[in-house]
Amino acid sequence: MKYQIIALGGGGFSMGPDNLLLDRYVLKQARRSNPAVCFLATASGDADSYVVRFYGAFSQLDCRPSHLSFFQRTPDLRAHLLRQDVIYVGGGNTKSILTVWRDWGRGMPEILREAWESGTVLAGISAGAICWFEVGITDSWADRLSSLACLRFLPGSCCPHYDSEAERGPALHDLIARRAVPPALALDDGAAAHFAGTELLRIVTSRPAAKGYRVELSGDAATETALPVEQLS
Repeated sequence: MKYQIIALGGGGFSMGPDNLLLDRYVLKQARRSNPAVCFLATASGDADSYVVRFYGAFSQLDCRPSHLSFFQRTPDLRAHLLRQDVIYVGGGNTKSILTVWRDWGRGMPEILREAWESGTVLAGISAGAICWFEVGITDSWADRLSSLACLRFLPGSCCPHYDSEAERGPALHDLIARRAVPPALALDDGAAAHFAGTELLRIVTSRPAAKGYRVELSGDAATETALPVEQLS
């Protein structure tokens, strides 16, 4: 299947090595067995500890892991990324990740789109989830949750960590009610939205209570509707 994006609201190896159900699910969607998977930790400034956690987790899985750095000597982006079966983007500061990608000389957003259209699965958690949408709900600014224009591969807006950060729900409802963002997909920690093309195929979860929601305008207020989920095992 071409044109796949899997957006993780939270969970996966980033939040604990004992529950890799979402990471396994991502790898199963690749076009071949033992897929090549590249980790982009740009949103964390390529934090060494994050990259080490990625290798610690994915070395246990049936894949060929690598990572790509923007803060050390950077390889040929297009050549490396187009060899991948999965590109997995980590969490951190969404504004920073987009600024770095957009400023890089070889057109990083264009390369990612080319990889997506050629059959590479694009995936990511938190900042690495919302970056694919028209708009992301982000805490890139320390004093507030804000909307941020993103890559526009997927329509609408997206909000991660919906159950674990108390300010997420009220902030998203306010943005929707003020018509500041388009209708949103809100994802709990442990929930991942799998898109085929630009259509939501399913929401899978690694935790029994995890959910996904559609948040949209109804009259002058925001309303949220729980979406069907599939529990992974």
